[in-house]
Amino acid sequence: MNSDNFNLSEKIVSPSYIRQGSQARRGHEQLIRQLLEQGKCPEEGWSESTVELFLSELAVMDSNNFLGNCGVGEREGRVASSLVARRHYRLIHGIGRSGDIAAIQPKAAGSSLLNKLTNSVVLDVLKLAGVRSVASCFVVPMATGMSLTLCFLTLRHRRPKARYIIWPRIDQKSCFKSMITAGDHMTRIQLTVFSVERKIEELGAENILCVHSTTSCFAPRVPDRLEELSSLCSKHDIPHIVNNAYGVQSSKCMHLIQQGARVGRIDAFVQSLDKNFMVPVGGAIIAGFDESFIQEISKMYPGRASASPSLDVLITLLTLGVCGYKKYLSERKEIYSFLAEQLKSLASAHGERLLHTPHNPISLAMSLDGLQANSDKAVTQLGSMLFTRQVSGARVIPLGKEQTVSGHTFRGFMSHSESYPCPYLNAASAVGITREDVTVCIKRLDKCLKTLKKEGGAVSSSDQEVSIGE
Repeated sequence: MNSDNFNLSEKIVSPSYIRQGSQARRGHEQLIRQLLEQGKCPEEGWSESTVELFLSELAVMDSNNFLGNCGVGEREGRVASSLVARRHYRLIHGIGRSGDIAAIQPKAAGSSLLNKLTNSVVLDVLKLAGVRSVASCFVVPMATGMSLTLCFLTLRHRRPKARYIIWPRIDQKSCFKSMITAGDHMTRIQLTVFSVERKIEELGAENILCVHSTTSCFAPRVPDRLEELSSLCSKHDIPHIVNNAYGVQSSKCMHLIQQGARVGRIDAFVQSLDKNFMVPVGGAIIAGFDESFIQEISKMYPGRASASPSLDVLITLLTLGVCGYKKYLSERKEIYSFLAEQLKSLASAHGERLLHTPHNPISLAMSLDGLQANSDKAVTQLGSMLFTRQVSGARVIPLGKEQTVSGHTFRGFMSHSESYPCPYLNAASAVGITREDVTVCIKRLDKCLKTLKKEGGAVSSSDQEVSIGE
C-alpha cells in the first residue's frame, strides 16, 4: 500500500481508521529503511510481521514473481510445489551468478538485495562479537569443512608451488578432510608453537600453502595460540586460515582472532551458521581482514548458490536483534559455569575429576578412569546408554582408539593426542543451552554411572546394539 492507495482507501473506510493503519504501516517501513540505510543488525528485534512484510517486498522484485512475466530460459525460478515456494518466501533464484557467489542477478533484484544485506548484517554481528577490525565476509551455502576447502583452493591459485598445510592436530574429520579434498599434503603436528616454526624451517616457507589453526574445539584440547601463530605466519609470509567453527558465541575465541590479526597475519576465519546462530545446518561465514582476498574466495565458488542459509540467518538476526543475540551469548557463558560446577560435583561423587582446561570456553571434559578399571567396554557403553536415554551431544572418548580418515591413521583418535592418559566424557555449553538441559543431563549421567558400576560394566543387548550402530 502506497500513499495513493491509502488516500483511495479513505473513500471506502473512515479516514481516521485508514490514517491509523497508515501510521502502523510506516512503523514497519521505518525499520526496513534503517536496515537499508545502515546495513546493520537492529538493536531490538523485529516482529514476525515486519520480517514477513520485508521478505514479501523482496520477493516481488524477482522476475519469477512479476505479473505477466514470460520466461523462456532454462532457469526461470519455476517451482512445482506451492509448499516449497512458501517455504522459501518465493525467493527462488538463489544468490550470485555462474562466476561469482556475490554477483548481482539482473532478474533477481530482491534475492540479490537479500544476499548483500545478509552479508552486511553478519559482518556487523562479527564485529559486535569481538572481531572489530574484520573487513569483509560472506555467507556461503556450505558447512564449515567445505568452506575451509574453498579457502585452501583459493590459496592454491595464489601459491601454485606450495604443497603443504601445517595443521596443529584436532580430531574432527571434517577439518582433516577439508585439506585432503583441496588436494593438499597435510603435515600434522602436536600443539606447540615451537613445532610449527621447526616444521616451517624443515619444509621451506615457499612450499607451505598455509597454517590451519583452530579456536573452538572439544576439551581437553584448547584453542591454538593464535597470536604466536599469526606472528610466525607474518614473519615467514605464510597465509593463515583459522577454523572458528563455533567460536562466534565465545568472546574468548573472537578475542584470539582479533589479537592474532593485530599482531600478525590471519587471512580468513571460517565459522558455522547453525552452531553460532541456531539455524538449520548448511551454511558458514567466511570472513577476513583483507576485502580483496575475501572477494577472491567468493569468486572461486562455482555457479549460483542456494539462498536458504542467507535467508535463515537474516531472519534470525532481524528477529533477535543485537540485544536478543547478546542475551543468548550471556546466558551461554553463565550456563558454562553452571555446567562446570555440576560436572565437577558429579565427578567427585563417582571418584572422577573434571579435567583442568581453563582455556577452553565452551567444552568441558570429565575423566572416566573408574569405568576403565571396571571394563574395557564400560567406557564406550556409557556413550550408548546416554544416547538411548536421550542425552545428545555428550561424547565418550576411550583410550587408544584408532581411526583411518582418507587413508591416514590417527592413534588416540578424538583425544587430539596419540597417548592421552585417561578416557573421558565431553559436554559443551553452546549457544541456546538451558539450565534444564544441564540438570537433566547430569541426572541421567549419574544414573548411568551408577548402573555401570553396579553391573561391573556389563553390556545390555539394547545398549550394545546402539554402540555397534554408532
